[in-house]
Amino acid sequence: MATDESRLLLLIDDEPAQSRLVSALAAREGFRAIVESTAESALDRLRTPEGLQVAVILLDQWVPGEDACALIREIKIMRPAVPVLMLTASTSPLLAVEAMRAGATDYLIKPVAPERLLQALRSATTREPPRAELQPLAEKMATPLDFDAMVGTAPPFRTALAKAATAARGHAHVLVEGESGTGKEMLLRAMHNSSPRAKAPVRMINVAVTPAASLESLLFGHEKGAFAGAFDRQIGVLQMCDTGTVVLDEIDRLPLGMQARLADMLETGIVRPVGATHGFKIDVRLMAACDHSLAELVADGQFDANLCKQLSNTRIHLPPLRDRAGDIPALTRYFLSKIGEQPGLRQHSIADSALSLLEAYDWPGNVRQLQAVLFRAAVFCDGEALTAESFPQLSELLGSQENRGAKRQRGLGVMLYTDDGNLRPLEEIEADIIRLAIGHYRGRMTEVARRLGIGRSTLYRKLSDLGIDNAA
Repeated sequence: MATDESRLLLLIDDEPAQSRLVSALAAREGFRAIVESTAESALDRLRTPEGLQVAVILLDQWVPGEDACALIREIKIMRPAVPVLMLTASTSPLLAVEAMRAGATDYLIKPVAPERLLQALRSATTREPPRAELQPLAEKMATPLDFDAMVGTAPPFRTALAKAATAARGHAHVLVEGESGTGKEMLLRAMHNSSPRAKAPVRMINVAVTPAASLESLLFGHEKGAFAGAFDRQIGVLQMCDTGTVVLDEIDRLPLGMQARLADMLETGIVRPVGATHGFKIDVRLMAACDHSLAELVADGQFDANLCKQLSNTRIHLPPLRDRAGDIPALTRYFLSKIGEQPGLRQHSIADSALSLLEAYDWPGNVRQLQAVLFRAAVFCDGEALTAESFPQLSELLGSQENRGAKRQRGLGVMLYTDDGNLRPLEEIEADIIRLAIGHYRGRMTEVARRLGIGRSTLYRKLSDLGIDNAA
């Protein structure tokens, strides 16, 4: 694979305008794009010395058409270690499923959103064997934009949701903090959908993937002739969303000068376009998300204190998935039910052997990563249930069952499902629960009976019927 200094992107695309856009976006991640307009010329290029240095391949499905999956298979035979991303105009997951089964690493929907492309390139070229199945996907499944879609019962998570639901009904600015993949964007969308401004204009901007040179005009607008290249007057997003909501993801990536200007706008309610001699009075609600603690960034001099103060009236922290591991079974079954509704896929259950793996992993990519891992596993699973064998790289990463137990104590302790996804017989489950109780209460049978809600005589009768030794 090419080094970071000379990473090559092979773009298979016959649309010049799109090729220029993708090449320019990829350059931000340090890629030099080489473009081929046909499948045949792309395969020929891969056989050249330059082609051997290709770090990632981006394929527009339109070029080979219905033969896109066949081309992916041929590429993977030639270069099995090179990630292949597919760009498609189809919003149906069916083609994505077929492409992933053919060997594609990820897929993107046209017109390509800059943040999706950059995320896909970043993920594809930073993976480390044997963790390929643990990479996030660029595209997300559509989910209901309400609080009912936020699954979890962990106290810190429910506290965050309750605070968000209350804040949604007001008009105060909002700050949501939490690691990448914890669901900040989804929470902000649910808040907007539940707010009094739900039917007013809304615009979401990812600051990190928006060119710094265009951010000021994008947010505040500009007058004609305000700077070189300002050929026309542009109304900024803040003014366009008057009476509505602006959502800024990764707000900590705003330049400090722009942070101060934004803080002044929130304080006065007046937005002044670049080059304008007057401002406009607006009523806009700002919702912001950040992967880091803004208070810590302020203390380090990396974020404007006044803007942080403006946003901190409603501050919500979403906990990482590793701090709410008890929610993994419920999240897993929720995601599998949604995945099973996608064309080309089927409903899968989950065996305890698989849940044991999922609960033992730390999930640095949080809920988004869990969803991507389940989607990939479902794509390649022919059985009714996902088992430990459905996650081979995760199994290798975590090691033996003994090592997994050392990493994290599971709260369940009783296997409910067989490896084919069916429930175990009630008699077997009951026997395991009684054994668990005897061990937990160190053989104190009176305490065991009391905690199980049965009499001592009933307990001893069950021990005899189920063939359980008192020393279990």
